[in-house]
Amino acid sequence: MPELRSLVTKVRSKNAGPFWLTIDIFCGSQAAYERVRDDLATTRVAEVFGTDSQTIKRFDIPDLQVVKFSLPRPAVQGSLHDRDMHGASWAALLGETVI
Repeated sequence: MPELRSLVTKVRSKNAGPFWLTIDIFCGSQAAYERVRDDLATTRVAEVFGTDSQTIKRFDIPDLQVVKFSLPRPAVQGSLHDRDMHGASWAALLGETVI
């Protein structure tokens, strides 16, 4: 079973304000989009990031062939416990996920 990053064009994460992170999966083809949409469960994303699946917002955007997840940051942006102020490293974790 392949890692997510080998199936898609790009996995990107970024800030969505001081309390939220957004992860975008750019699939690049209809086949890749359908595979990610169908095989990457929100509960699996919650497991990867150690959070409750009920707090994750999922957006499947077929016209753009993008699957997007928004989730609460584990620490407020810029706080003493924030280890990734820009939210950029979260993409690597999801990209390594096997689906």
